[in-house]
Amino acid sequence: MASYIRQRPAGWFTLAAVLLALWGAAGCAALFMHVAYGPALDPGATDWDRTYYDALPGWFTPVYAVAVGAGLLGSFALLMRSKAAKPLYIVSLAAVIVQFGYVFAGTDLIAHKGAAATVPFPLVIAAIAAVQIWFAAYAERRGWIS
Repeated sequence: MASYIRQRPAGWFTLAAVLLALWGAAGCAALFMHVAYGPALDPGATDWDRTYYDALPGWFTPVYAVAVGAGLLGSFALLMRSKAAKPLYIVSLAAVIVQFGYVFAGTDLIAHKGAAATVPFPLVIAAIAAVQIWFAAYAERRGWIS
């Protein structure tokens, strides 16, 4: 079937897109907490945590904002059945890689907190970002977005 013909999506498509939008909204809420409260939100924050937060480079928060913002916009694009979802998700994954690349390669977070405490959730975030790209491409191949 030609890719330019818009097809009616499967019933689960909208549910998946809504769940991805909720994931994106949760990311935006986490960004807000990061900006508004920093380590002050964590009652168990140590002096090291406060120093770590204060030492983050100026570009870190904008990259974080691009990661969560592009992901949320990608999910909205899916809900509107727009093929803009895929490039938005690609931008989101690239920002996630830059963000966590710095966290793991440019800081001593793993040495201080341990890999078991710091690596799993960023891996989940990156995996979901990769799945979002795959899902947008799948929807485009099926003619569900155009």
